[in-house]
Amino acid sequence: MRFSRCLHTMLIAIFAGSMLAGFAFAEDTKKPEKKPEFPKLETVTKDYTKVEGDGGAFYELWLNKKTGQVLGKLPKDYATARHYIAPTVSGGEIFAGLQSDAKYVYWRKFGKRLAMMEENLSIKGSDAESKSSVNRLFTDRVLLDVPILTMDGGRPVINLNQALLSNASDFFDSYVSPNTSLVSVKKAKSFPENIELCYEVPMYNGSLKTLHFSVSKVMGSKTYKPRKADQRVGYFMTEYSDYGKYKDDETNVRYINRWHLEKRDPKLRLSPPKQPIVFYIEHTTPVRYRRFVREGILHWNKAFEKVGIANAVVVYQQDSVSGDHMDKDPEDVRYNFVRWLNNNVSTAIGPSRVNPKTGEILDADIILTDGWIRTFEYQFSNIMPKLVMEGASREELAWYVQHPNWDPRVRLAEPSERDFILQQIRHEAAQKFATQAKEMHQARMMGENPESVLDKDSPARISSGCFAADGRSMDVAFMRMSIDMKMAQEEDAKKKKKKSKKDDDEDEDDDEDEDDEDEDEDSEDEDEDSEQMLDGMPESFIGSLLADLVAHEVGHTLGLRHNFKASSIYDIAEMNSELLKGVKPFTGSVMDYNPTNFYVEEGEVQGDWAMIGVGPYDMWAIQYGYTMDEKKLPKILSRVAEPELAFATDEDTSGPDPLARRYDFGKNPLDFANEQVALAKVHRGKIIDKFVKKGQPWSKARKGYLMTLSMQTKSNSMMANWVGGTFVNRDKKGDPEERAPLVPVPAKDQRAALEFVIENSFEDDAYGLDTELLRYMAKDHFSRRDTPTWPIHDRVMSLQASMLSSLMSPTKLRNVYDNEYRVPEDEDALTLNELMTTINDSIWSELEDLPKGKFSERKPAISSMRRNLQTEFIERLFDLAKEAKGSTAALKPIANLASMKLQELHEKLEKASGSKSLDAYSKAHLIDSKNRVKKFIDGTYVVNQSGGGGGLSGFSFLLGKDGQPLQQK
Repeated sequence: MRFSRCLHTMLIAIFAGSMLAGFAFAEDTKKPEKKPEFPKLETVTKDYTKVEGDGGAFYELWLNKKTGQVLGKLPKDYATARHYIAPTVSGGEIFAGLQSDAKYVYWRKFGKRLAMMEENLSIKGSDAESKSSVNRLFTDRVLLDVPILTMDGGRPVINLNQALLSNASDFFDSYVSPNTSLVSVKKAKSFPENIELCYEVPMYNGSLKTLHFSVSKVMGSKTYKPRKADQRVGYFMTEYSDYGKYKDDETNVRYINRWHLEKRDPKLRLSPPKQPIVFYIEHTTPVRYRRFVREGILHWNKAFEKVGIANAVVVYQQDSVSGDHMDKDPEDVRYNFVRWLNNNVSTAIGPSRVNPKTGEILDADIILTDGWIRTFEYQFSNIMPKLVMEGASREELAWYVQHPNWDPRVRLAEPSERDFILQQIRHEAAQKFATQAKEMHQARMMGENPESVLDKDSPARISSGCFAADGRSMDVAFMRMSIDMKMAQEEDAKKKKKKSKKDDDEDEDDDEDEDDEDEDEDSEDEDEDSEQMLDGMPESFIGSLLADLVAHEVGHTLGLRHNFKASSIYDIAEMNSELLKGVKPFTGSVMDYNPTNFYVEEGEVQGDWAMIGVGPYDMWAIQYGYTMDEKKLPKILSRVAEPELAFATDEDTSGPDPLARRYDFGKNPLDFANEQVALAKVHRGKIIDKFVKKGQPWSKARKGYLMTLSMQTKSNSMMANWVGGTFVNRDKKGDPEERAPLVPVPAKDQRAALEFVIENSFEDDAYGLDTELLRYMAKDHFSRRDTPTWPIHDRVMSLQASMLSSLMSPTKLRNVYDNEYRVPEDEDALTLNELMTTINDSIWSELEDLPKGKFSERKPAISSMRRNLQTEFIERLFDLAKEAKGSTAALKPIANLASMKLQELHEKLEKASGSKSLDAYSKAHLIDSKNRVKKFIDGTYVVNQSGGGGGLSGFSFLLGKDGQPLQQK
């Protein structure tokens, strides 16, 4: 019994032990629980508050208000959908609110990291084979990558601060370098198709900026059809190369940028749109100017009516008092805003964002600044180079780098700054050349067209480069000057009238009462007739300029490029006649940089100050871009030869067409140039008496003179473009009238332009500098830059030197020389020899008929300004004569003619310098000029003995009057 009980106990123990051993074994063989790849969403967002979406969330957002961190959960289709990252500096700089370049991106997962990818859009394939090859050869690019914090339902959660702020230099310019340890979130909003994030963050230089990021779906309209671009009408473009095609006109695919507009009811001749283009005027816009901004926007509805759409553009006013539309953020990509910046800068810009695959415009914002309305702060060295450099080609810019004495940017700079500016120009040119060379090499290696590198920043692709407001600032300043002078004249007239009455009346008391009554009556009449003044200017003037400027920028947001040939459809007399005034716009397009219509002729009609609506070219361009019936396109484009539809754009301004210029005016710009010079002279004569009022500093006299000088300089620069000019037409073969694409400017027009420039640049009287005016042209004593005395000779010489560059650059001389070949032999042509002879004879006119009489240093035979000009001209001939072995074939005859002119000049100088009646200044100048020319001739005419007895260095030979080589002495 005891044994059995013991046995039972043993068996139980054995069984229990085996059971425990089994449990132990089972426990030992069980796999450890797998650690999760990512922490739970609740853990990651523990210290964050969820941002509630408005009607659903595109990205789900969480905000940590203490640290300023924002987390975002990407949408389900993050790996396939395309997004736009639209950055804007919305505070902390003078151009806050201006859109930066948007990034077209998608996300790609790499393990536990997420990369933002930029898709290759420049090269595509159109069939299965080419698509496969292109995708293998031309890959997408990684912009940035961030760690994935967690995955939730297959959707990555990331730190948006790390993605956006830490990579700010990739979205903005390199100057945006935020200190991400100090961040304040101003806005964090989520909507069904976009999120809006706004951070206030200091830069590493200490400046505080507000950075706004708008992230949105790139959807586009399902029914939108891309429209091919055409050279005859100017639109910004979306373009790519199709390597599935093998014809040039098929390989390069270009679509115009435009909005998607459809009729609500296609049966109606004039129907409202399904979805209009809506603009909001920002509440920062001054109340007194809002109606003109609205007017400029709505000008375009007239153009859309031509394609059957009524009220295509709609405008709403954001207002802080009523609260209307204050819930809308201007940076939000869902809204199109016209924004007003008080930054004292003259700028107006109208960029837009488009679907980079189709050209459909998705949103647009316009920036208006207030600086052009304020008093124009004039600086000689800032504005003059811009006026003179208008139309300079790449070839001319390259010549200036090698010959800085020709460069207006150097010559018109302050003397103390010229070395620095020269170094800057050379550095920028070298840097640009090196960058282009590298990019062209890379393009070749990638199988792309290397020439495309030169056009990568083409205005056809970029819509943010607009300087229409620059000219407005000068016009407003001139208007203020005119008003000041007119008011001074009226006050003088009243005083004379009052004095006359007092002299004629016997009873002074009675007369004073009558005078008071007369003055009261006059003032009442003036109150009834006087126009509303806005910021010191008539409402009709400043209002029309603002509406015109806004219409220009809205045109850009509709897809239109500049049209710098539009001002050439009417002459000045027609513009200032009852035929046009208040009836229809005086140029072909608001997309030109049209100058303000100042008219000097007394007794004639003063036409509209600015455009009063969109022009005929604008109507035509909208027809091409927005007509819904593509069958009508050939007929629309066939109108290209109509004079009112003349078109030339940004890149044409550096070409040979003299009508493709900014701020020119009229069918015959010479008439406009004469008007401008006449206006300058009229106002110049009133500066001392009428412009500077009692109690004002005399520095205003210098400012007034420089404004008139800018008008004169602009006119000279404009007319210099006519010399050697060629009209360029954009017609295609088979278009009506069959115009030739290249038509040389008639010789008579070139001669008239040349005569204008000579008369208004090289003659002393052109500058109106009498002793009285010069004594009152004082400096602004609050400015440390200005010199107390205006540097007469240096300023005039810099302007004359700049006009010599415009008339005598190798590019200009080559154009004249080539045009000789384009003109039939039986037709008149301006020849290269005639041009150089005319300039030479005008500058050295004293040698043809040396003044007679007794001269002194106080009354020299050749004035100081003329002596400077003549010395400058000799230097130009030296430079041209040394270029016989230059890179272009035309430099050889140019150098030969320059050599001949030097030889002829030496002979005349030798004769003139011997005159005994000359003053010391003139005689010394002529002797020095003769010796310098002789030394140059002797120094460059060297026989190359080692070259077989016939080679010459420097220039090949010197020509005499008979055209034969001169013998070395």
